Amino acid sequence: MTTTAPQATPPRKLLGAFLWLAQLALALVLLSGAYMKLGMPLDEAVKNVPWVGELPGLARFTGVVDLLGGLGILLPALLRIQPRLSVLAAVGIIVLQLLAMGFHLMRGEAMVLPMNAVLLALAVFVLWGRTRAVPFASAR
Repeated sequence: MTTTAPQATPPRKLLGAFLWLAQLALALVLLSGAYMKLGMPLDEAVKNVPWVGELPGLARFTGVVDLLGGLGILLPALLRIQPRLSVLAAVGIIVLQLLAMGFHLMRGEAMVLPMNAVLLALAVFVLWGRTRAVPFASAR
């Protein structure tokens, strides 16, 4: 009687799963930020993000950017319609997080920098993974 050991998950398959998880996490965080800045009443949003009350125009703009980034990091890849747009969304998220870090540093809001750093790292991971390690297959 021969027994076979369970096959190990191929590294690329595992990396691909982690990339999907990173994309999903980015989408959820960005879409919740978009909701907070675009969908919540201003007085409610200020409770979570104090600068929104001081800079409502910037809040609306970044809400739109969050919405586009959240949809862009996931939907094109998931639907296999121009999946390279998800790579471009990762670049946009990287720029957004770098600008957000500078903004928060200028305002003395260093306590939010760890969240920006995590989002930055996830976006860099997705950019690297989807351009080098596990690029999207071309549409058939």
